[in-house]
Amino acid sequence: MTLRSPPAARSPAELLTFGVVNLDKPPGPSSHQISGWLRDAVVETLAERGVESTIDRAAHAGTLDPKVTGCLPVMLGDATRLAQVFLEGGKEYVAVLECHAPVPGDAESVVAEFEGPIYQKPPRKSAVSRRLRVRELYDLEVLEVEDRRLLLRIRCESGTYVRKLCHDLGLALGTGAHMGHLRRTATEPFDDRTLHSAHDFLDALGFWLEDDDPEPLYDIVDPAERILEGIPRVVIAENAAREVANGAPVYAPGVLEADDGIDHGSLVACYTPDGAAVCLGERVGAVDADSGVVVSLERVLV
Repeated sequence: MTLRSPPAARSPAELLTFGVVNLDKPPGPSSHQISGWLRDAVVETLAERGVESTIDRAAHAGTLDPKVTGCLPVMLGDATRLAQVFLEGGKEYVAVLECHAPVPGDAESVVAEFEGPIYQKPPRKSAVSRRLRVRELYDLEVLEVEDRRLLLRIRCESGTYVRKLCHDLGLALGTGAHMGHLRRTATEPFDDRTLHSAHDFLDALGFWLEDDDPEPLYDIVDPAERILEGIPRVVIAENAAREVANGAPVYAPGVLEADDGIDHGSLVACYTPDGAAVCLGERVGAVDADSGVVVSLERVLV
């Protein structure tokens, strides 16, 4: 079993088959359409370059409605195995709350009351079950007030429905309200400081294909390990990594080092000593033990 190259040493083809693009989603197309376009462009480019390896899938991190813009990380090829990681991280949005009457003077204090756990039921058009559930609002800030509009910054748990939040805020303000423009500014660990457009990505593919210049690709496509920032880290020996690739868990003798304070049952990412991701798993044993299973497997990444 051949392990992946170190992230910094990967060829453009290796990057495109295990990479992620922090895409600035435009208004109009669906998130699914965007990821499909990027996948098809990579497949076509790899075929024209005569590369044997290719991809058959791409996935996005957290669906954005067609009219919504902003941070939409798109995972390419085997990076789609890391989609669950985005369920662990938070999201940040900037939203316009369109009130149906002038904004009351106590709006900021009313909005602040929504910070913390809130109850939400997914909308009727949602693909998930419409059961009442709890989502956490970490921070809810009024940035600007203008007549019948509030500009809000929202930091929240993954799976929070901002449209429903805007409706509930309108009820609490006594004016009624609906969501106007919405832009996602962060999907941990990505944010809007490193966004790239779909045109940027397609241009970078063209530079590699036509001019044999991969540098724009290296600027736009991150190794998939970028997704794992913030997930506790366990480094394992190469022979242990090969066993993991064949379906074995991580045993204590194969652990070389680990982050401090990893809780029992936590999701962890395992790497080779040169920084290539090997698997996602659950910490089930002591990382400094002499024997036994330390990490049970959830996703093999090689």
